[in-house]
This record gives sequence, structure tokens and C-alpha cells, in this order.
Amino acid sequence: MDLEFLGIEFLNNSVKDYLYFVLTIIIGLIVVRPIISYLLKISYKLFGGKDSQDDKEKLDALLKKPLHYFFSLMILYVGSSMLDLPIEWNLNDSSEFGIKMIINKGFYLAVICSIFWTILRSVEFIGIRLKDKAAQTESKVDDGLIPFAIDLTKVIVIIFALVIILGNVFNVNITALVAGLGVGGVAIALASKESLENLLGSFTIFFDKPFAVGDIITLGGVTGVVERVGFRSTRIRTYDKSIVTVPNKNIINTELDNLGLRPVRRVKFNIGLTYDTKIEQIKNIVDDIQKLVDDHQ
Repeated sequence: MDLEFLGIEFLNNSVKDYLYFVLTIIIGLIVVRPIISYLLKISYKLFGGKDSQDDKEKLDALLKKPLHYFFSLMILYVGSSMLDLPIEWNLNDSSEFGIKMIINKGFYLAVICSIFWTILRSVEFIGIRLKDKAAQTESKVDDGLIPFAIDLTKVIVIIFALVIILGNVFNVNITALVAGLGVGGVAIALASKESLENLLGSFTIFFDKPFAVGDIITLGGVTGVVERVGFRSTRIRTYDKSIVTVPNKNIINTELDNLGLRPVRRVKFNIGLTYDTKIEQIKNIVDDIQKLVDDHQ
């Protein structure tokens, strides 16, 4: 068989190079599915429940897409290594600004984003599992602490991702950047004064524990059930089924009545009597009410 056509070059690459590129992409797409399935099984064994189909579906929905993007980028990287950019284009080296640098930086950015996307989705799934376990305990503290901890972890992961992107993709001197932030830290703190107060207020709520998620509270004329305590605010579901969002700094500076901690609840009833009611009837009514109260206890 005459295979001389495989040596024909087009745009500084032979036909054989292009075939290797196509085969790498095809084989990679075929192999990546079982690899992702295997990784999901391992992740489920580490973080999932026991024989829970619902947990498996949640894990697949959260991790399958970011893992697929990550491995697709790896396949594209391996396949593109088989090809060279045409010399005739006179492109600058990847260390100098040009098409090569844009391609390399864009690829690194996409890989880093896919990795941290996977991490964020993993944290989210762990949060779902922890919330399910917290719902099975009698304590209400973990019901509010776990969502807060998950949100805090996500913020830390995002900050870490931004630092890596700035340092490795945009070649920013992180040490100099941190030093610059130290100089401008006062201005940043003043600009974000209310946000910092709300954040500190959330920590105060968790450590002082004036209420927990699920408690009925009265705060500043608002009465309802606490649904969530976040970084900036606390959400209260009123009896009208509306959501009231209260900044955390207002909670620690305002008198709060935790109705859920009352050992008993006083109820006041007005019983109307007509003027022609006899004394014996009134005494009977009082005796009946006392009997109802005694029987209830």
C-alpha cells in the first residue's frame, strides 16, 4: 500500500500528524467516560451515603460536567502537541505577547477554572451530605453552622483560585500585591465597613447562640422562623410566608426575643357573658375551664 501521502505537509504539519491528532481526540473521548465514572464511584464512596440513589444522582449532576470539561481540555492538550503552528506565520514566542501567549494563557486559565469548578462542586456536595446528617440530630446549631461553613469554604476556594490565576496566568507578583493591599487596607476596610460589621455579626451569632435555625424570634417588630444565617444577613420567614432579610449587625445591636425558648406560653381569652347570666352558670363555666386546664397539664 502506498502511504507516501502521509508525508504530504500542510501548514507545516504532515497528514500523519493530523491523523495522530484526530485519533488522539477520538480515543480520548472514548476513554474519558469510564474514567469519569470510576472517579465518581470513588468520590461517592468517600463522601456519599450508603446505597442512596438520590445521592448518586446529586453527585453525578454536580461533578460530571466539570470533570468532563477538565478531561476534554487534557485531551485537546495532548492532541494539539502533535501539531506545530506554521513557521510562515512568524509568530512570537509564548514568552512574548502574541497569539502563542494568548493561546497558552487562555488554556491555563481554562484548566485552572475547571479544576476549581470541580472543587467547588465537591464542596457543595459535601455540604448537602452534612446538611442531611445535621437534620437527623436534635441540635439546631449545626443546621445553621454547616451552611455558613460551606459558604466560607467556597469563598476561600475562590480567593485561592484568583491568587493562582493572577500569579500563573497574568504573572502578577503576589507578594507585591499583598504588600500593596496592606498599604491600601485601611481604605478598603473603610469602604467595606458595613460588610465587615455584618460578617463579624455572623460570627457573634454562632458563638453567642442567641437563636438557631428553626427558632421563632421577634426582632425589631418582625416575628418569624429563622431559615438561614449567612455572611451578611439572616433570613426570617414571617407568618405571612414572606422572607425578611435582616443585616447581622442589626441583630447583635437590637433586642431579640427568642420565642422558641419559652418553657410555657401564656394565652389570653376573653369570654363574653350576657347580663342575665346567673351566678351558678358563671361558677360552672369557671369550673369547666379549670378542669380543661388541669386535664391539659
